[in-house]
Amino acid sequence: MRRAVGLGAINKKKLAEAKYKDKGSELAEEQLNQMSKQLDAFRANLEEFAANHRNDIKKNPEFRRHFQEMCATIGVDPLASGKGFWSEMLGVGDFYYEIGVQIIEVCLATQHRNGGLMSLEELLQKVRTTRGRSRQAQDVSLDDVMRAIKKLKCLGNGFVLHRLNDGRFMVQSVPAELNMDHTSVLNMAQGTGHVSIKALQDKLGWQKERSMLVMDRLVQEGLVWVDDQDREGRLYWFPGLFPDT
Repeated sequence: MRRAVGLGAINKKKLAEAKYKDKGSELAEEQLNQMSKQLDAFRANLEEFAANHRNDIKKNPEFRRHFQEMCATIGVDPLASGKGFWSEMLGVGDFYYEIGVQIIEVCLATQHRNGGLMSLEELLQKVRTTRGRSRQAQDVSLDDVMRAIKKLKCLGNGFVLHRLNDGRFMVQSVPAELNMDHTSVLNMAQGTGHVSIKALQDKLGWQKERSMLVMDRLVQEGLVWVDDQDREGRLYWFPGLFPDT
């Protein structure tokens, strides 16, 4: 018959488990402290890098994009605040604030033509035109415009980026909720700039009622124009997909 485990053995086992637990906590704390020190060192090196390459970050869009990606790896957002080291050293907060204001101005000025929907490339071109070509004006890239638009989300759902199937982006600057059906229609129209109820039925397999409901909503939001002059039937045009002239 097996002898029962004594109290001494039980206490010894509990003591060993407690020691292992304490040692594990100690190791975890040491690792956390080590990681924290490495992160602080990385941030210090990043600040030194920013100080040494200030002009490149401000003037070279591609260099600026890579710098933003480096910041993201350690959770640093130079655009998060208009104050502090990044704003004082690089002026990036002011830079993207300035682009954001110009984006709003361009979108407001073109809403009567495109209904509040335009390609990211066209928006970039118009922002560059607004900024001018003076030596003082920093060059702006697609990445800069996209970052500025994301910061404009604090104004509500009026500024949204929609990615098309071909990889391009459309910028929505009116407060309208676009669901998956609306996005499907937008993708269909990216080649010709227009769709029809029949095309939606044939290519997407939708019922006529569903197609009309989706298009009626887009018409109400001012994102599409109705063309009843075509012999094949009513066409719905996206002015934001018109070639920029």
